Amino acid sequence: MRNAMNDMPSDAAAASAQTPLHLSRDHVIHDSGRAWYVLVMLTLAYSLAYIDRQLLNLLVEPIKRSLVISDTQLSLVQGFAFIAAYLAASPLFGRLVDVTNRRNLLLVSICLWCVFTALCGTADTYRGLFLARLGVGASEACVFPLALSMIADCFSAKKMPRAMSIFILGPMLGGGLSLVAGGFVIEFARAFHEHFPILTQFQTWQLAFVIIGLPGILFALVVLLTMREPARSSVMSAREDERQFSTSASASYLWQRRGFYARILLGVGMLAIVVLGMPAWMPSYLIRTHGMPASLVGFRFGGLVVVFGIAGALTGPWVARQLEKRGYEDAPLRTAAISMIPMMLCCASIPFVPGTTGALAAAAGIVFFFSLPTGCMAAALQLVAPSRMRGTVGAIYSFVAQLVGFGAGPTLIALLTDRVFQNPKMVGHSIAIVCAIASAIAATLLLTALPHYRRLLAEERAAQVK
Repeated sequence: MRNAMNDMPSDAAAASAQTPLHLSRDHVIHDSGRAWYVLVMLTLAYSLAYIDRQLLNLLVEPIKRSLVISDTQLSLVQGFAFIAAYLAASPLFGRLVDVTNRRNLLLVSICLWCVFTALCGTADTYRGLFLARLGVGASEACVFPLALSMIADCFSAKKMPRAMSIFILGPMLGGGLSLVAGGFVIEFARAFHEHFPILTQFQTWQLAFVIIGLPGILFALVVLLTMREPARSSVMSAREDERQFSTSASASYLWQRRGFYARILLGVGMLAIVVLGMPAWMPSYLIRTHGMPASLVGFRFGGLVVVFGIAGALTGPWVARQLEKRGYEDAPLRTAAISMIPMMLCCASIPFVPGTTGALAAAAGIVFFFSLPTGCMAAALQLVAPSRMRGTVGAIYSFVAQLVGFGAGPTLIALLTDRVFQNPKMVGHSIAIVCAIASAIAATLLLTALPHYRRLLAEERAAQVK
């Protein structure tokens, strides 16, 4: 069986090889040095978003004590407050990605989420924290669909799974670094409050948000000075793809292919429950059940997320490539489906492995296997999407992931702990139950999506020939 990714015509390949290294609206920059620079900047932006987004997970206990709230109330700040605004803004950003300058959209988005993260640190009531979290969610809705669209315009079909996997390092780097940085901030605040009276107006958790939120403005300045808007082009060839899709035409396109899109979107939603639910409550499990200090959890769990997240994200394209060599043209999606099975086993083991070492080992396995398929899944979607629908498809992908992941993941775990077990120390069992079931459903959905994916690959190849 021939691999669809190797079907790019020789003249298109030659054109790609001869493209100039500068970014402009007039040139396709497939696989050039500037393309890799754009990828690095998008990955850093995504990391920054996750630092701002995930810091809350390490600060659960001090925020609960300060604001006098329950696990379920805090989970609404972790999940519902963020996701409600994210979902409201996501369709707008997805459409803007397809019709406007993406670099400028990214600039505005970065500035906004940094400011709202800092505002989380000024909140002294539950309502204030909830409202600031709404702002973080709305402003971060832009980055994922924007990045998927730009990456697809910067890389050839052969290089795109690797490029997408590098971009997906963003959450691993950002989520891990938020915990490590949070650990440093906690220690900093405890040691220096008495030496810097100006800091005494902030509690430790508030200081963490302010310190981590504001430096992102400097990164926005770097984006302004060094990035330009790339030309829009087809993934399957070097020719520009200017097929236009109105909102109704986009909806019709997706509905006609619902056998594939329904499965992969629900599958990514189930994966997101694990990606967002386990890290949200694993620090609390280590603190409550195993007695680890919060700062130590930040260093160890944060470092684990970075190391095993990077390893998983870089392993995914390699596995997909090995499957391609064996004749599987659906290799990116097949890789994602297979990885759900060991992830399920690692999730189920959390409350049964011995000690902190066992708990961290189980978490490492989960992080490795949930990061392994994410780049492959994003690449699979972009490989079958027309250029002028990439922002829309990316926004829907992100919309569903955030809706199910943030909306259900942290809250389902909290509800099991509060309402079923009625014991905060049983949070490990709640993580295991919710995440193992979500993994099993994801595996089933992605495996059954494979025949639909192969048909869409053939359809997109035929469209590029016309």
